[in-house]
Amino acid sequence: MKIGIVGSGFVGATAAYALVMRGVGREIVLVDANKQRAAAEADDIAHAVPFANALQVHDGEYADLKNARVVILAAGSNQKPGETRLQLLERNAKIFGEIIPQVLEHAPDARIVVATNPVDVMTHLAAQFAHKRGVPHSRVIGSGTTLDTARFRLLLARHVGIDSAHVHAYVLGEHGDSEVLTWSAATVANFSLEQFCESRGIPLNDEIRADIDTRVRRAAYHIINGKGATYYGIGSALARITQAILNDQRAILTVSSRHENVAGVQDVTLSLPQLVGGDGILDTYMPPLNESEIGALQASAQVIRNAIDGLNLS
Repeated sequence: MKIGIVGSGFVGATAAYALVMRGVGREIVLVDANKQRAAAEADDIAHAVPFANALQVHDGEYADLKNARVVILAAGSNQKPGETRLQLLERNAKIFGEIIPQVLEHAPDARIVVATNPVDVMTHLAAQFAHKRGVPHSRVIGSGTTLDTARFRLLLARHVGIDSAHVHAYVLGEHGDSEVLTWSAATVANFSLEQFCESRGIPLNDEIRADIDTRVRRAAYHIINGKGATYYGIGSALARITQAILNDQRAILTVSSRHENVAGVQDVTLSLPQLVGGDGILDTYMPPLNESEIGALQASAQVIRNAIDGLNLS
């Protein structure tokens, strides 16, 4: 039940902390080019163990990833204020070219969870490197729109006045500006969102939808402008994905992976509702979408495909 985390910056360290708080796994190893940072984060997080769950937390080298069931990749350059996730691509692609071979040399059977932005293209790239070493695409999973889906459900739950656990709604496509909020498939207590709001006398007009859309789609920019980085939400999302894998929970999560065809776009990596368990991604489900949402998903897929083509990965 060993978990490796490559990259001990805000995202990697917060993911480790979230794993401790949730009691996921038995051992967490932080690996970073900045060894002093990795050691400091590992010590700080380990000091929280007596208040939470009994895990071993320590820093290490790539060799210490041996027998890791899951390796989270959180290494890379940070997103700068005003910078899109896709603008990070050129800087972070080179980093993965060095990381993936070292991870798989010592943990060839690990499920790889990618958090580095732009996460869809980086997941595509990670799968490309991993496949050369015999790793199937199903074992390379991007955090994708897991966090965006959580943001969407949270805002819908606030609007209708219930616990977000009882809202089912998905964000699909790119984890970024072109992501698709699937309003037509949203449900609350087994009612469609529209039916629930109508039955409770809750308004759901175009202005409300637009406001929620903006707050989901622009959430990262708002947070980055305010404090420089996002990490609590994504750290928790990474812990949830890792838990689903380690415990073979067969959870449906909007993670990112490679698909042969999405809305007519070939060989593209993006987020759809997917069944996640011990072997990684077990199945994919396409929710019923209206015509507008299908068109938006196609456009989102094309944005990612264009970025992939720019790197000549396929």
